[in-house]
Amino acid sequence: MKTSAHQRQILKYAAYKLAAQAALAMTLIALIAVIIFILVRGIPHINMQLLFGDYTSRAPSLKPALVGTLYLIVIALSIAAPIGIGSAIFLSEYTNSKSRLIRIVRVAVETLAGIPSIVYGVFGYVVFVVTLGFGYSLIGGGITLAIMILPVIVRSTEESLLAVPRSLREGSFALGSSKVRTTFAVVLPCAASGMVTSLILAVGRVVSESAVLILTIGMAVRVIPQNVTSAGTSLALNVYYFGSHGYPEQAAATGVVLLVLVVAINIIATVLGKVFGKGELADG
Repeated sequence: MKTSAHQRQILKYAAYKLAAQAALAMTLIALIAVIIFILVRGIPHINMQLLFGDYTSRAPSLKPALVGTLYLIVIALSIAAPIGIGSAIFLSEYTNSKSRLIRIVRVAVETLAGIPSIVYGVFGYVVFVVTLGFGYSLIGGGITLAIMILPVIVRSTEESLLAVPRSLREGSFALGSSKVRTTFAVVLPCAASGMVTSLILAVGRVVSESAVLILTIGMAVRVIPQNVTSAGTSLALNVYYFGSHGYPEQAAATGVVLLVLVVAINIIATVLGKVFGKGELADG
């Protein structure tokens, strides 16, 4: 009987393993199929006119989208990075993790992270475009994106700070350092890799977002924004615009550019994480 039960356990775990492998294979197949489709359809139509050409002509150009995307990255990170990192420092270094306040804050952050992006778009439209009178503008879209990426920065930074060994803090206190000096001179440098990675991944979220921007920045695909109060567009929005206005080849080509940019951002995040990690080990 023991042998029979043991064999059933082996068969059960073998079935679990097979199901997991099948799920992994389906995921990889779907990912590879999408990438191949975009590359095959888009690469033949990438040219200098599309990337940097005259955006006022009838021929599509990504120049306004590149400028608009840069504006959005700067605005979103300028707002979200200080608030997110400061919140994470407060949560990990200056509060009791078991207090009711911290539990409420963590629930709020998790809830904010789970809200669909189109809801952020509606919020940005109602608050910034209509109520505050910004109109369709990069500043309204950038602030909305900052709110959207804030949970990513808070959670990732807090996890990086909590991963720093407590012995480093105690050693700093033993040498007479204050709480503030210990936090900024010891803890933050050790958590730098995770913090940088979270910021770069937040940039990737900004670059690839479209639902929020449709309702906040105006999708001005033939005008280069002059300042943050101007209407604009982004690479993700251009995919939608080209695809829905009779430029399917240019939409696919824009998808290739966006795909390459997102992959590059993730690679940079990985590399910087390893570089800072090695630096921390060397310092240790």
